[in-house]
Amino acid sequence: MHDHHNESIPVHHAPVAGMIPVPGGPVDYDTLNGRLHEEEVEEDNVLRRYPTQHEEEEAFRQFLCPNDIYDENGVYWADMPLMARARFNWNVEWTETKSEIRYFWNMFKKDPLAPFGHYIRQCIIPGMGLLLEGYVLFSVGNITSLFKDVWPTCWKTHTECNATWVQAVNYLSIVGIICGQIGVGIIGDAIGRRWGLIQDALIMFVGLVMLSAMWGTSLNGWVICYAWSLFFYSIGVGGEYPMTATSGMERTKFTRAEKQQDRLHRGRRVVGAFSMQGWGQLLNQAILIICLLIFHHGSGKAPYSKVSVQWTFRVSFAIPAVGTLWLLYFRTYKMPSISKALEQSKKNSHVTGYDVESLTKAMSIFGGRMLATCGCWFMNDVFFYGNKIFQGQFINIITGDHSSVMVGWLYNMINIGCSLAGYYLATLTVDTRFYGRNWMMQLGFLMDFVLFVIPAFHFKYYTQSAHIHGFQAMYFLSSFFQQFGPNCVTFLVAAEVFPTSIRASAHGLAAATGKCGALFATILYNYISDQVKFYVATWFGLAGMVLTFVFLPDTTGLDLHEQDRRWRFIMEGRGDEYHGVAIHPMHLSLWERVRGVGKNYNPEADFKQKVDEMRADWEERQRLKYTEDDVDSDDEGLEKVSPRIHNYFVKTSPEMSPMSKVPQVDLASASGTSDDMMLPESAQENKK
Repeated sequence: MHDHHNESIPVHHAPVAGMIPVPGGPVDYDTLNGRLHEEEVEEDNVLRRYPTQHEEEEAFRQFLCPNDIYDENGVYWADMPLMARARFNWNVEWTETKSEIRYFWNMFKKDPLAPFGHYIRQCIIPGMGLLLEGYVLFSVGNITSLFKDVWPTCWKTHTECNATWVQAVNYLSIVGIICGQIGVGIIGDAIGRRWGLIQDALIMFVGLVMLSAMWGTSLNGWVICYAWSLFFYSIGVGGEYPMTATSGMERTKFTRAEKQQDRLHRGRRVVGAFSMQGWGQLLNQAILIICLLIFHHGSGKAPYSKVSVQWTFRVSFAIPAVGTLWLLYFRTYKMPSISKALEQSKKNSHVTGYDVESLTKAMSIFGGRMLATCGCWFMNDVFFYGNKIFQGQFINIITGDHSSVMVGWLYNMINIGCSLAGYYLATLTVDTRFYGRNWMMQLGFLMDFVLFVIPAFHFKYYTQSAHIHGFQAMYFLSSFFQQFGPNCVTFLVAAEVFPTSIRASAHGLAAATGKCGALFATILYNYISDQVKFYVATWFGLAGMVLTFVFLPDTTGLDLHEQDRRWRFIMEGRGDEYHGVAIHPMHLSLWERVRGVGKNYNPEADFKQKVDEMRADWEERQRLKYTEDDVDSDDEGLEKVSPRIHNYFVKTSPEMSPMSKVPQVDLASASGTSDDMMLPESAQENKK
């Protein structure tokens, strides 16, 4: 970028070549005090300070109407007729797909492992906490079947152990998750995302040490130690939900190129990180199988010795402790700026600490959204966690009652493979405007309902050996549609539909409500038969679909800066003055549309408001740069503009004070791009 701040400032000059013309032709302009010459007539002065609508549109259309969501006439994609919208979205997505293919091909030619490194940075590292969570939490169902074989008097008949404590292993893990989701969600909004992430990793590491070393003077004492160790670990697990979701959709730098990438791929980035939960389940199952083969003399057949089982489950808990320790190091020393978006949001709202006012107001204004995110997550977890915690029982129905846990574990690998396919298909399609979040959630809930209601009412038929393959297909398909549907979408939208200042708290509240659904299923499933479990679970799928249809807005393709901008209007008591795309009917729920939330949507009025806001930010930036407190100024949160718009503001802004000294930018010597137009760092590296 051409540095113009320290240049000698000409007293008078004509407009630079390429500058946007204004009525009346070129005039002399005093850049020292920002005043037009006295010989200019007052009418000319007024014309320059208040340009025509056409001039404004030409100057700002490129900046305010990015071509991934607006056409060449400045029409928002959701305002286009159906066929025009379909063509526009297809062209945008196909162009982006070709661009990404070229990008990764060039990356591969330079270094065949570079695409994998990109995947590690974009998905694995952000989702590492969820990978470890999926590994440990879902191991509960896997090792319980092993414990029942080795210690039947404790885990089956409960003659040696208290039945309540045996059942509390599942209960306390879910209660710990709920505590972490709410507590760490609040901490993440109050102190920052970075400290929430560090705290989660520390708690999970200590919890894994406890799980690896747990012991008791009696078998019942060991079960109690196991339950409380799992509870402590689960607090860290719960915190991963709001922290991973919010940090995944909040970037530290928001150039125009990165804003476009956020609109096009925000869902893919968050769901890609969330898919690590599935890999954690797969890794846990694989390590349990390998450990049992190693410590049981190369055989997976029963009976199993107590020593081999002790070594198997302790080593399986010790392995992720190493990864968690690395995660703690990485978050402490390699993620210093992860809280920048939250800090800037608080600065814009003049808030320090926890924004209680925003949370209180959001409860009333976004009540329908709260109902959708909390209710849908509750419905989903009745399916999901009930499925996972009691997967051993379900798979026994499919395989028959085998004495070897290895058979059930191998079938579970198939189930996890179906889930992973759902995770990745959701990752690839969640940002597609033809489909998007809302339709994906509704279809997933509907398919879960259908795939459970059929065996529920024909249970004996499908559990007969002649028809068991149909039951297998429905059970595995339900796992696929759970991921390619509500499980992935609830994780994304629970943060996405709320403003930045309360995003972690809102996500934590929704996730905690979801775990209440898991707790409900965990308790209830202990007291009902397998067929009744299907009777109960199936209706939660239908209820989830209805909640999604009525109360959940579709944020596919929505710029989250617009959501924060709308929230700023609301917090200033000017909610009715907001006219932007955040209240476009496409991005509102049916409930919000019926209530008239989108009645103030007005693209023309919004365009003028944005120009005024940019001018105010520009003037504040100039004040900070050219006053005596220049050295200590902090203009990071103010909107950066291109050289052309900078010059436009110089010529059309009201009179500046003599201390302003705002020079125009020489467009001929400037690079033609500004900070807000720079490519992301990854793309810049690829160009070198």
